Amino acid sequence: MITFERVTKRFEPWTAVDGVSLTVEAGEFCVLIGPSGSGKSTLMKMVNRLIVPDEGTIRVGGEDIAMLRPEDLRRRMGYVIQNVGLFPHWTVERNIATVPTLLGWPKARVRDRVSDLLDLLKLDARRFRDAYPHQLSGGQQQRVGVARALAAEPAILLMDEPFSALDPITRGALQAEMTAIHKATGTTIVFVTHDMDEALKLANRIAVLDHGRLIQFGPPLEILHRPANDTVRDLIGREDWGLKLLAVETVGQRVRPDVEKVPGAPLPIDAPLRQAIAEMVARGTDRLPVVDARGRPAGVLHLSDVVRS
Repeated sequence: MITFERVTKRFEPWTAVDGVSLTVEAGEFCVLIGPSGSGKSTLMKMVNRLIVPDEGTIRVGGEDIAMLRPEDLRRRMGYVIQNVGLFPHWTVERNIATVPTLLGWPKARVRDRVSDLLDLLKLDARRFRDAYPHQLSGGQQQRVGVARALAAEPAILLMDEPFSALDPITRGALQAEMTAIHKATGTTIVFVTHDMDEALKLANRIAVLDHGRLIQFGPPLEILHRPANDTVRDLIGREDWGLKLLAVETVGQRVRPDVEKVPGAPLPIDAPLRQAIAEMVARGTDRLPVVDARGRPAGVLHLSDVVRS
């Protein structure tokens, strides 16, 4: 879906992005992470030509974006930023409908799309459709921003540290909703963050940048198990590596296909191991029953299997 070929961007006297090559596959949730000044936001903003590279080529769907008009390119993408950027004198509905209206969608289709997105982002249409941004909380405004970015059913969604200003509870809820939206829509998402916990929670693959260079690109478990260098280790956190691993690995990766009867409510097979540990502590047990996606018995999770290397 998106290919960077030896892309470089300079802001004299420094190089913000230095010869980066990587490919984001269609339907992937790719997170860009790195220390402050690593080039992650600059790299993402080159995808929709908010920033133009000095060298290299960026392709979207196989097309060189330098050959496309910026406005045509941007209408194919959703864009969400930290400060939301809602139009303050427009209602929630009109904000969400911005791009579909520009594209000439019929009014009935626009209204239905707004209703669907408000429902998807857990905003009651009867309450929020005619509300104004100043009447919303920060989390509600960010939900409207995500809905606006998704309104025209873009193939690509760009998100630049969208949740970093939110409180932990709201942030966690929106992270869960983004995971659900990604699964439901299959949209290709490029997400910038400085928070490794957020990256591990959301990403299919993580691109780690440092001083403008790509230093590692891979799935969360690969990043955790085989960090490329000390910069990656520091981003992970050397002291709580094990806790991050428990948050990424799932029950299904450690379950035994046992047929023994274990009392208590079963865990879903895709639950994180961190949740399993919490349940074991709460129940005072060292094993839990596990069920698959259809609710059928899938085996038993033993504490000894959770803590093994």
